[in-house]
Amino acid sequence: MTPHSLAFYLDVIASGTVLGAKPTDTPDRVAELLGPDFGENSFDVHSMWRDYGMTEFFWSRESADHPWSGHHFTLQVHRLAHGRREAVEETLRARYGRFERRLRFEKVRRLLAKRGTALVEVPEDPVQAPYYRTFWQPDSLVAVSVIGAREEGITPSGLRVGDVYSVTGPMTPDEVEYRTARHRRHHA
Repeated sequence: MTPHSLAFYLDVIASGTVLGAKPTDTPDRVAELLGPDFGENSFDVHSMWRDYGMTEFFWSRESADHPWSGHHFTLQVHRLAHGRREAVEETLRARYGRFERRLRFEKVRRLLAKRGTALVEVPEDPVQAPYYRTFWQPDSLVAVSVIGAREEGITPSGLRVGDVYSVTGPMTPDEVEYRTARHRRHHA
């Protein structure tokens, strides 16, 4: 992993932003920070997301007459496993250089710990366990999804156990509490 691209992931996880773009920012503000090169997607007038490459930002609104409200962002790290250069948006490549095909979670976790940024494992959705594991950063509210076990058709073929699948923000304390309570009920 090149030091610069690794720094990008550490910054996102520690800050809860992508190049300063917060999950609650408007579409215009995100485009100002990430650039104008994105694909815009929508199922209806109530939701929209913009795909910049590896980075996706999501918004919702009450009706077409209301402004967009930022919901969350996701770094689709698993897209890098295919080895396509365009999987990482030009804005990130220009600033951070080359991104490796796989991001090893333990390396990220160790470097974050050196910075004083802890990650806490939270119970995984039962449908995803044991194939995925989720780690949460309580201050930035960022969640890191990691391959926990390999299974054909469930986990991407280009990733190994211990590789980061995605990085998402925010994961609220309410979501963590819900997952924890559900886990206790299923294992009581």
